[in-house]
Amino acid sequence: MERYFQIINIALEAVFANRFRSILTALGIIFGVAAVIAMMAIGNGAQKEILDQIKLVGVNNIIITPIIEKSSGASSEDDPTQTQAKKFSPGLSLKDAESIKSIIPSVERVCPEVIYETFILKGGITTSATLSGVTPDYYDVFNLKLQKGLMFTDNQLKSGDAVCIIGPNIASKFFPDEDPIEKHIKCGNLWLKVIGVLESRKMGTGSEDLGITNSNINIYAPINTIFLRYKDRSVITKASLQGGGSTVVFMGGGVAFSSSSGSSGDESSNNHQVDKITVQVKESSQLKATVQILNKMLKRRHSGVEDFQIKVPELLLKQEQRTKDIFNIVLGAIASISLIVGGIGIMNIMLASVMERIREIGVRRATGATKQDIVFQFLAEAILISISGGLIGIILGISISKIIMKATDILTIVSPMSIVVSFGVSVAVGIIFGYMPAKHAAEQDPVESLRHD
Repeated sequence: MERYFQIINIALEAVFANRFRSILTALGIIFGVAAVIAMMAIGNGAQKEILDQIKLVGVNNIIITPIIEKSSGASSEDDPTQTQAKKFSPGLSLKDAESIKSIIPSVERVCPEVIYETFILKGGITTSATLSGVTPDYYDVFNLKLQKGLMFTDNQLKSGDAVCIIGPNIASKFFPDEDPIEKHIKCGNLWLKVIGVLESRKMGTGSEDLGITNSNINIYAPINTIFLRYKDRSVITKASLQGGGSTVVFMGGGVAFSSSSGSSGDESSNNHQVDKITVQVKESSQLKATVQILNKMLKRRHSGVEDFQIKVPELLLKQEQRTKDIFNIVLGAIASISLIVGGIGIMNIMLASVMERIREIGVRRATGATKQDIVFQFLAEAILISISGGLIGIILGISISKIIMKATDILTIVSPMSIVVSFGVSVAVGIIFGYMPAKHAAEQDPVESLRHD
């Protein structure tokens, strides 16, 4: 064992005696390891963002939203045949949600939602907000948890109680110095009792495209509370027949209260009772089949009128993840080439070093060193260069990852596995590419080596 320590000391002396050459030899390993760590950090960050978005959108969810027909302004006299051929659809409704839950066996939960843009008022503070009417299952589907208080119950849902659960931003703005639980907040012209405050959650980019609402700034009430105390678009009134424009008037007051789903067209043309139905299936493998069943079922219920659209956010996210995985594999492969190039550099320079040190090899052989000792010495030099290059590369890779995150706002996560893998590869490169020069050195004839100038 002592003999091997002596050989390692000789290898260290040789590396430090030729510092500049050793640094040049290690450059390929340094940048290769740094590139691998940085690329894997970017990939880990992208994967975490995708997983966070999947948590936000819920697991195995299907989003059904209505298609609002815009008023064209054309009278029936312009094209009477087209008017007669047009079929009537009751629109997306609460009964659709109930039918989906009771008929389709692959469905775990169904969450209808009605969304209104309104304003909230308390203590002289007023701000615009989104009021969502939901069912108790909504919080399980979208992984929403309470910071304090209680979720509303089935009894509150059935009776349409004037209660609400608010987002943390609403709580901090309107109740900065008091507990909001059991307090009242005015939504439009109706006072709602706060029974719960949601936990804060980070929203990802592109969340709206995936049907994710910002729960931090929203107010949630039982869906029947919205239908009974605010507006039920499925109820035909004199105002809806006459065409009331883009706003809806609260029951009992003259306060403007507009629907988010009707903002792109006239509210009078929106006969959809709900603005969104979220369907959660039991298994991911059942998503595509459930979408096909939903499409046929809703077409039949809507008299063949396709006034709805179906999205599967998880499939979109998984496809995005697959694209990013392929991109990361390509980047990792390109970065790995640097390690291979570094290994070739080690081999070439070590071979050159062998040719320069032939006389030294002859002296060592003449003083009793075996071929195995010579192999071990030159192999140790290659491994030492690889290890030092790997350590410097790790520091550089972590630094590059942090610089990328600060400069581009791209999330990067350096995992211990990426460090272990890159460092292990750098050591393996030293062993593989250092063996040939070491073997070449050991095969030198001792007598001829001593004669070499």
